[in-house]
Formats: sequence, C-alpha cells, structure tokens
Amino acid sequence: MKRRFLTIVAACVPLAAAAAISTPASASASLAVAGPSSFTCAPSTLPAPEGTAVESVTAAAVPAGTFQVPGVPPLGGFPVPDVPAHCEVTVTLTHPGANDHAKVNVWLPRTGWNGRFQAIGGLAYAAGDNGAGLAAAVKQGYAAATTDAGVGGALETSWALDASGRVNTALLDNFSSRSAHEMALVGKQVVADVYGKAASYSYWNGCSTGGRQGYMEAQRYPNDFNGINASAPGINWNQFELATLWPQVVMNEAHTYPTGCEFDAFKRAALKACDKLDGVADGLISDPERCDFDPRRLVGTRIECDGKQVTVTEADAEVVRKIWDGPRDVNGKRLWYGLPIGADFLPLAATKTDANGVTTGAPFFVPSVWAATFVQEQPSFDTATLTTAKFEELFRKARAEYDPVIGTRDADLSAFRDAGGKLITWHGDADQLIPTAGTVDYRKRVDEEMSGTRKVDDFYRLFLAPGVSHCGLDGGKVDDLASLTAWVEHGKAPAVLHATLTTATGGTVARDLCRYPMVSRYTGHGDPNAASSFRCVRPSRG
Repeated sequence: MKRRFLTIVAACVPLAAAAAISTPASASASLAVAGPSSFTCAPSTLPAPEGTAVESVTAAAVPAGTFQVPGVPPLGGFPVPDVPAHCEVTVTLTHPGANDHAKVNVWLPRTGWNGRFQAIGGLAYAAGDNGAGLAAAVKQGYAAATTDAGVGGALETSWALDASGRVNTALLDNFSSRSAHEMALVGKQVVADVYGKAASYSYWNGCSTGGRQGYMEAQRYPNDFNGINASAPGINWNQFELATLWPQVVMNEAHTYPTGCEFDAFKRAALKACDKLDGVADGLISDPERCDFDPRRLVGTRIECDGKQVTVTEADAEVVRKIWDGPRDVNGKRLWYGLPIGADFLPLAATKTDANGVTTGAPFFVPSVWAATFVQEQPSFDTATLTTAKFEELFRKARAEYDPVIGTRDADLSAFRDAGGKLITWHGDADQLIPTAGTVDYRKRVDEEMSGTRKVDDFYRLFLAPGVSHCGLDGGKVDDLASLTAWVEHGKAPAVLHATLTTATGGTVARDLCRYPMVSRYTGHGDPNAASSFRCVRPSRG
C-alpha cells in the first residue's frame, strides 16, 4: 500500500500546561513554535513506514528535573535525577486490518544533543523501555526512542491470544521484529525534523529481550543501525525459553524439591572448587567451562536451613546435576544448555508449599507463559507438571511453529557486515535466566557461516563477564556503549570491555572482560581487585 504522510507543526508547550498536542492522521495543526528555529518540538513531515498508517502524533516540552520511573522495583519505582529539558514526541502506528496501536516514543534533549540516535529495547514481554533508559540516554546527550509494539509492559501478555483463542499473529509480529524496525525509521525521521538535520550515527541498545531485538535488527534490517549493543540476548528464543523450564521438569520427575538454602549450598561449593582456576581466589569463576565440580561431593553434608539441620541427599545432587547439564530428550540427546555453574538457581528452580505442606514447582513466568499461552494456546496449562516426554514435544513444537517468527538464530550476518555495522554483546557467565552457552553457540555458528573467528571479529565481538547475573542485575557494570561508539566512529575495535563486577561475597572488583574465546587469568602478582592484575589468554580445556 502507499505510504501515508502526517504533517504537523506543534508548539513546545510545558508538560504541566498541556500533557500533549495530539493530531490525528486526517488533520494538521498550525501552532507557534517556541525556542530557537533549529529546534522544533514536533516533526513537520512524518512518512509512515511501509505497510503502516500514522494514527496520531503528540509532542510536549518537558522541563529539566527528576523523572520518576513508573512501576515497582527492580524494573521501576525509582527516580532518575537531573534529566535535562527535552521534547517528547509520541507517534502511534497501526497496520491496517490488524487493529493494533504501536506507540513510538522519542525523547530529544533541547540542548547538548551529541548528534547520535539511540534506540532502546525491552525486557520479558515488553518491546520497549519504561522511561528509565530514555532518561539515561537523554542525560548522555542522545536523542532516544523506544516502542511498546502495541503489547504493553513486561508482565503483560493478555495480548497474546485473540478473541477466538488463537495466537494474535499481528501483535506477535510486532513484538518479534517489525515494531523495532518501524521505530528505527520513525525515530530517525523525528530526530531529523526536530533538529533540522539527521543523526550522524544510529545505535541500538538493549539487554535480554532488547538484546534479542538487536540481533533481529542485524539479521533482518541490517541498514537500520551503525552499531548494535545487544547484551544477554534472548536469541535462540524457542530453545532457551523452553530450556529454562527444565529445572521444573527435573524436580517434578524426581519428586525432589531442594530449598533455596540447599541450592545455595551447591552454588557455594562449586564456587569454592572452581574459583582458583583463573589463578586466584577472588569470588568469581572466570571460565565456567573448566568447572567440573560434581554435586555428588555434597551428598551426606549437613547444612543449616532456616534454623533446621538438613542432610544433602543423592536425589538433591542428581537434581542439581541435571539442571546444570541442561535439557535432554527421552533418548538422552541434548536439546539445549543448562543453568551456568555459579548462577543462582532461583527463579528457574523456584517452588511453593501449600497449606498442607505439599511442595510443588513454581515455574518462572516468562517461559511458562511462552509454553502455555503461545505454544499450547492454553493459558491454564500447568508447566510445573511437565515430564521429559511432554517437554520434548513442546520443545520441538515451539521450534517448528515459531522459529521463523521469533527464533532470532540466523547466523548469516553478511548483510549487516556489508552495511558497515558493528555488533557488541556481553553476557554474564552467571546468568540465571538465559543460558550463556546459547550465546556462545550462536557466535560459533556465525564463525562457521562467515569464514572463521578472525573475520567475524572485524564486525562482531562477544565478551563474557565472570560472575555476572542477567543484565548485570547484581550490580555489574560494563562500558559497552562507549566501546561501541568508539568502534563505529573511530575504528577502535575493543580488545576488552572495562567492567566493575560484583563478587560472591558482595565486593566489587575491576576487570577487563575478554573477547571470546579468550578468558581471564591472574598474572600471579598484583592486587586481585585490579584489572591490571589479569590478562586475557586462550582457554585451556581438560
């Protein structure tokens, strides 16, 4: 269909005076423009992306101050101070016939723009940011954008099924790929119109679902961004989503449900056994692949849990072994990867106890919803009761039906490479929600597809972060975006990423994250808390 255009001119009105100026696609408004002529708090000519129509555009000037992120901790409910004065533009798109309403939010600093555009991804079942990332980006001088894809927040999945109880394919397409692409097109156009010139560079920035979206952009829309920062990515979507139900399958079939205290004992024992593999005891496992701790070594050990003495059993150890090993089919063939050694067992191995003292599994909501609502189209389906045979059936069904839609596992990144794009990923070695080995698996497949590690390193680099949980929720910090901009704009490919990591004892240490496949080793001298005391080396196995 032909593209529909929306032409508006809106004033930069104070947010307190008017929440927004809304102009439907069928009309236009002519208003006085506040501020310098080079900054207009509204797009003047907005082409709708192919296959869409613009339903409305709102524009509002927001004074400098503190932004209160909506929601509850840790995803929201906290302030972002010192956010500069900026313009907020919201464009609502629809795909005719789909009855969807996808919002693109663009924040543009009134002064101090660094000339860059940053698109921000989502998490869980949210396609975009709740304002925390937008506020942070604007503070750094970026013009930033995000989209809700028309599906709501991270915990919201009522959109998944239509009135007939079937998967809403239009909204799933939005969430999977097309809304991020359309946001890139609309966001960059808004930036060009508001500032009177296009952004010099465009970047994607996301973790988890946002990381998956970044890879989808590289795979399907290679010209959207100069650089993509995609951390702890939810790629290999169907494999990892179903794989993260495996701890529930293991406990259910064994009729054994270790407590969080017992799981922590296995985690601590593994850390103690493998901490020194990098040459120093520093509270971090720097190379989990070398950690061969056998959980059966804890059998018979007495530990104190909630004031009670508990003895570790053979059944407990076998549950832990299978969770670390990862899902296998009924014939013992590996289906995907398990929980990294050193990662927290919860929430994937969570349980609940009823009033009668009966304990059952409590699956993590993201994979549980994916299996029950999307794959089975039965929201009431209880994933805590899965057997190995049923798990395998779901695993294969999910891949067959949804890999082409949301799998995000295409290893051919040649178009992104040829467009001059750069891709950086870091992934915590102790990620409790997305198996780190799946990201390594993808990188290996790209190497095989595209002539080897050295050539792939020219545009795509992977870094693993010892001891870091999902998206650094434990406090780990990485200079990923700064490294990406230096690579894109100055050709300085990062050999390492500078990071601050949180150890098992709660301390912080400086580390240089090594470029895969290299790992960190202590030099034998110097402060173990200093990055300079470590070097990156080729891993030794066995």
